[in-house]
Amino acid sequence: MAPATILTRTPGHKPALALFAGAAAAWVFVLVALGAFTTTIGAGMAFADWPLSNGSLNPSGWLTDLSMFAEHSHRLSAGLMTALTVVLALWIWRREARAWVRRLSYFAVALVLAQALVGGLRVLLDGIQVVSLQTSLGRLFAMLHACLAQALVCTLIALAVSCSRAWIERPLPAGRGLRLAGIACTALIFLQLGIGAVMRHSFAGLAIPTFPWSTAEGGLLPAQWSFPVGINFAHRAVAVLVAAAVAVFATAVWRDRAAPPALRAGASALVSLLALQVFLGAAIIRTQRSVYVTTGHVLVGALTLAAAFWLTWLAHRDAVERGRAP
Repeated sequence: MAPATILTRTPGHKPALALFAGAAAAWVFVLVALGAFTTTIGAGMAFADWPLSNGSLNPSGWLTDLSMFAEHSHRLSAGLMTALTVVLALWIWRREARAWVRRLSYFAVALVLAQALVGGLRVLLDGIQVVSLQTSLGRLFAMLHACLAQALVCTLIALAVSCSRAWIERPLPAGRGLRLAGIACTALIFLQLGIGAVMRHSFAGLAIPTFPWSTAEGGLLPAQWSFPVGINFAHRAVAVLVAAAVAVFATAVWRDRAAPPALRAGASALVSLLALQVFLGAAIIRTQRSVYVTTGHVLVGALTLAAAFWLTWLAHRDAVERGRAP
């Protein structure tokens, strides 16, 4: 078959493609939630093999054992995420006229495959101890696995937004200050989620058992230091920077006269998500790391990153389409 009959790349909005891209972007949050739940209940090593679970796609007992159910559900959802991403990239390759969107979809495929491989290494290398870091090689890969998940969130959102009718048909001028504020805010949230991943996989979520102070006497700094205490304190300190960055970014959006109502509403949603995230972080201490509160904290963290990235990506719409985005 001639290439011309295989490829029908046309400009303009493609509703079915946009809907599929949105569905793929939505599914990534299911994957994040299942991964967070699996980590929180300590079920990451419910199966010692990979990519199969006890050598099977339908391991015995996984529907009745909570740890096995959590881990195998996470693996199945990851498999579906991989399939959705590959199909999306093939669809975009065939139909999308914009070369940069095609390249972004290829990056998404590389990212989801890397995510799967790192998740597998987390299982296969868990028995190798890194004595100097007092952890296992598998857990180091688990930390990287969590960070790659957040990168995948951003990439799929970028694809979904770029395929939407609003992006394609409506210019969205935004000032340089607004764009830079968005980049700084998104980068800080990503850093915060990375620190949170290290903290979770280092079992340091309750290393500082009081909130908002670091000691029962109301001290700002911990009385004693260790790696778990240090990473926990870093998570709290960066949270303050994130709050400031979100406030600056949201204010910049609200004050931008060219910002459409959707962008202003998104800034309000970002502030609301941040407030909920702080509440859940405090609730983790009060509930002694409740499974559902901790899982919710991880999920809302991903949603907060998604909101900040979405706003930032929209602010860069005209620059991206002209090929001059930073």
